[in-house]
Amino acid sequence: MAKAIWGGKVIADSKNTVTIEGNQYFPPDSVAKDFLKSSTHTSICPWKGTAHYYHVEVDGMKNENAAWYYPEPNPAAAEIKNHVAFWKGVSVEPSKS
Repeated sequence: MAKAIWGGKVIADSKNTVTIEGNQYFPPDSVAKDFLKSSTHTSICPWKGTAHYYHVEVDGMKNENAAWYYPEPNPAAAEIKNHVAFWKGVSVEPSKS
């Protein structure tokens, strides 16, 4: 079971994450969307496509662009469509499987 934690709250929790380049990508239904706020920031990965970002907000604290996802990934990364990954201080405990 992988978990993403920030500000003392579990932001995501899943047995079905996908690991790519050392990042755990959480299925959309395993992420507590009330902690995510839309961002206009994007970045481009040559093989995955354009990543879109969320700010993570917990109890009045904001971690800007601390989560990302690929709404329209390139075919090589189709398995992570809309899955959410975290960084910037969000603690991700990888699956023990």
